[in-house]
Order: sequence, then structure tokens, then C-alpha cells
Amino acid sequence: MYVPKSFAVEDRQRIDAFIESNSFATLITMGNGRPEATHVPLLLDASAGQQGMLLGHVARANDQWRTGDVEALAIFAGPHAYISPSYYQTPNTVPTWNYVAVHVYGQLSFFDDEQSLRDVLRRTVAKYEQPRATPWNWDESTEYSTRLLREIVGLRLTIERIEAKWKLNQNHPAERRQRVIAALETGDEREREIAALMREA
Repeated sequence: MYVPKSFAVEDRQRIDAFIESNSFATLITMGNGRPEATHVPLLLDASAGQQGMLLGHVARANDQWRTGDVEALAIFAGPHAYISPSYYQTPNTVPTWNYVAVHVYGQLSFFDDEQSLRDVLRRTVAKYEQPRATPWNWDESTEYSTRLLREIVGLRLTIERIEAKWKLNQNHPAERRQRVIAALETGDEREREIAALMREA
């Protein structure tokens, strides 16, 4: 990913928090001479290995796992918004797009042993159900659950490198950024999220 210095974020805590909050990723590999991509929730285990690990699962019918152990890229995308030159109230400006994204690179491996699959599913269900007012409980003891385990393959991405980009008009003077924030705060939810991130930055 092209990351100009003014947009780069290297604070690992901030990056990890972003991944946790935007965990539905695009997982990209090369297989059979062509790129392959799967949209999948990935769990971050920051304590695993030297730089952490991503965990998840895909359908066994998804051929992407058959590529074996390969280098992979997981893309985590956050809020984004179109920026009109009219927001700047300054001549000689052009349209752009503000956004936040994290690219995670590493070695991808797959597994299908029952114990590991159950562990990944427990952790996945816990992450997304615990915040709910009435969480759904996964009954692992049923034949239905056991049968479903045979229809998925687990994955681990051992993190080797992370690129994080917060493109939030940092390359513009403060007064222009304030005008952009004011304009975005009157927009839709996504635009307001970008405005909030710009205020933080």
C-alpha cells in the first residue's frame, strides 16, 4: 500500500484497536496463477508469536484454502468519505477521498483438526455475541454442530508486516481541515465517523 509519511500510523495499540473494531477483512492470496480473495471475519491474537496472529475459518468448499501454506494479505477497511474541493473554500484544490485502512501481511496456514476448529469458533462466537443484550450460545454438543465442523477449514495468518494508513487531510493546513470536518459533520454516518477521526488526529 502506498503510505506517504504524513498518513502513516505506527502505533501498534492504535492499529490493533482498529483491527478489533473493523474485523471483517478481505483475505488475499495467489493461487493457480491468479489472485483469490475471501471476505471473512478475522480475530487478532496480539500475544501470539513476535507480531501477533490472525485467526478465522472459511468454508471447505472455498478453494482458496487448497493453495496450502502461502504468503497472504489481509485488508481491514474502516470508514471513508469523499472530500469535495468546495469544503476547503480555497482555490486550486481537487477532490480526494479520506479513509482508514490497515494491510496485514504474513504466512497463512490452514488446519482442520476438531479441537482447533472448536477453539476458533468459540472465540469467534464470544467476540460477536458477548456485546449483545441477549447473546446466542453455541451448543457444541449437538450432532449438527459436529457435522458443521466438517464443512469448514481453520486459518492462521502469522503476522510479519503491517501497513497502516490514516488519510485524513494531514497534508492540508489546519484551517482547511477544520472546514472539512465541519462539512462532514453534517453528512451521513460514515462521513461523521471520518470527521471524528480527523478531530482525533
